[in-house]
Amino acid sequence: MNRDEIKGKAEQVKGAAKEKAGDLINDPDLEAEGTLERAAGELREGFGKAKRKVKEGIEEVTEAADDETDD
Repeated sequence: MNRDEIKGKAEQVKGAAKEKAGDLINDPDLEAEGTLERAAGELREGFGKAKRKVKEGIEEVTEAADDETDD
């Protein structure tokens, strides 16, 4: 898990808390802010996952190329 994935998860938790608080105190602005923050967290986490997958793919290709040059 990379930094973007962790920060994305944290944003999602914070957003969900704001959504719930807004719902409980009947504050639609706070609830909407929480919804946006949670959605931003989901995007950031997704970006982090994609970045990690690309890095893993590059490492696999590099290792395969190294194995080929060793033969």
